[in-house]
Amino acid sequence: MKSLRFGFFFLAGVLLLSACNPGYDVYLLIGQSNMAGRGVFAPADTLAPLEGVYLLDDRGEPVPAVEPLNRYSTIRKAMHVQGMSLAHGFAAQAHARTGRRVLLVMNARGGTSLGQWLPDAPQGRFSDSVNEEADRRGQQMPSFYGEAVRRTRQALQYGELKAILWHQGESDSDSVKVASYLPKLARLVESLRTDLGVGEEVPFVAGQIQPRHENARFFNPVISRIGEVVPNAFCISSEGLETLPDHLHFAREAQLELGRRYASVLFGSPEDSTK
Repeated sequence: MKSLRFGFFFLAGVLLLSACNPGYDVYLLIGQSNMAGRGVFAPADTLAPLEGVYLLDDRGEPVPAVEPLNRYSTIRKAMHVQGMSLAHGFAAQAHARTGRRVLLVMNARGGTSLGQWLPDAPQGRFSDSVNEEADRRGQQMPSFYGEAVRRTRQALQYGELKAILWHQGESDSDSVKVASYLPKLARLVESLRTDLGVGEEVPFVAGQIQPRHENARFFNPVISRIGEVVPNAFCISSEGLETLPDHLHFAREAQLELGRRYASVLFGSPEDSTK
């Protein structure tokens, strides 16, 4: 009789533990260089994992998140190019605000256009540049869209997709290309939601490019209207954020703040939680 009671309470404990710890909150983060990260790390940034934050690794498994966070991207440039991205500030806030384990699917690549992210985009090749990993140079590049979907499906074994974060546009920011940007982006979002088996309840969050970029005056007003063409989509302002000398990339502190702004759309401002 004692063994039966023990078995009952043990099973009840396991079920209770499972109910209290159902898995990870999954976020897909894609785009070009500012999503991959070009902010210069402070010495302590790469020393310890982010509390409560995990990365989907190259085996499709969650591992503690250590900078650079774009390290497992299957399409990224060389590791020495990767820097601080908005993912850091976003993930830290996501964990702090929800108390949940955060699983990031990072699959960004610098210098990419929106056209390269569409489902039917032709596959290119890694360049022969020193900014590519030596073993990838000249090799065929996987589909940006296909890899985003494949890796997110791997992550969904461990949790539920909570949002798609997008930061891209510098390559499509001139006055001609920007005219067709929103219809193309709407097609990308619809395809992602369909192929990942989610609906419009999963938010899509995009950000403005660096305000000192030469084409910011064309691009930023357009991306700000994303909610008009994509259901449950939001745009993050880049106003007041520090730039690197190239006027293309966000500096470290700016990236952290940009990530916090992404988080505020999903979780409210930090001040809201104290009211």
